[in-house]
Amino acid sequence: MNNWIGWALALAAVVAGWFSYGWQGIVLAVSLVAFWLLLQFSRVMRLLQKAGSAPKGSVASAVMVHSKLRDGMRLMDVIALTRSLGIRLSETPEVWRWEDDGGVGVELEFSGGRCVRRTLTRPEAGDETAAA
Repeated sequence: MNNWIGWALALAAVVAGWFSYGWQGIVLAVSLVAFWLLLQFSRVMRLLQKAGSAPKGSVASAVMVHSKLRDGMRLMDVIALTRSLGIRLSETPEVWRWEDDGGVGVELEFSGGRCVRRTLTRPEAGDETAAA
């Protein structure tokens, strides 16, 4: 959801509370908004706790992750999908990488907090024979 929409809904709740119940309505609306913010914070903390316990930049299958990705996804949505924190490759542009055990990796470029480009990289044939 867009941040402006969230703040507009919070303001609408406060205004509706004022017109419906006076100052008690404002207290109720502010309490509801604070509760909503605490729920969102709790959700993010649980997600980061689960992702932090997994190996950094590791996924079960990079191909499956790549197939589920789409443009416009936020980094938190990608972390929820991969269940792992990515490895930051560069800051400008913001590029993150996840890799599976076979060496297949997925690189995502973010701009404005949203995914704008995703690339699936596979190891070269010479790398596999050298490792075997």
